[in-house]
Amino acid sequence: MKLVIMTKSTFFVEEDKILEALFDAGMDNLHLFKPGSSPMYAERLLSLLPEDDYRKITVHDHYYLKNEYNLAGIHIDDPNAPVPEGYKGKYSRTCTDLNDLKEMKRKSRYVFLKNIFDCVEFPEEKSTFTLTELVKARDNGLIDRKVYALGGMGLDNIRLARELGFGGVVICGDLWNRFDIHSNVDYRAVIDHFEKIRKAVE
Repeated sequence: MKLVIMTKSTFFVEEDKILEALFDAGMDNLHLFKPGSSPMYAERLLSLLPEDDYRKITVHDHYYLKNEYNLAGIHIDDPNAPVPEGYKGKYSRTCTDLNDLKEMKRKSRYVFLKNIFDCVEFPEEKSTFTLTELVKARDNGLIDRKVYALGGMGLDNIRLARELGFGGVVICGDLWNRFDIHSNVDYRAVIDHFEKIRKAVE
């Protein structure tokens, strides 16, 4: 299975140090997700990271950053949004409806199927699929190696995602809730948890 790490939705002081440590620990697919933020902050974060890691980063916003920093690609969060005009590079996107998966997979590098479980970071985002629906989607070939599970994913449900046929998992809250941005300085718990997740998806 593929492993995608999505950033916390807000910027914080130790973020560049933690991301660099995660890259050093083997992270090879980071999604920079900072909804509603100024591009200035994303540029600052990128400038603090080693250039060798840029090719492992996908941006969810401010798509010009892709070319400016030679990033891996862009991610389109809105299922109804078109690919940006003139964009020729790689892209992935988010899907919220099983009926849209077939078409999205055909055109995207990979697709995040959202709200598999209740979201950790955003409690108002609840699971929107039953286990029966997901099993049926797998059996019908809708869920496959190009579809990654997003929403409430963590160490305790990676095995289930694999059984449901997902080609990857997107980890966010399960990782970042190991670090309190207001009081912690030591982020070893984040790195240790990442290494456990990485082994679980192998």
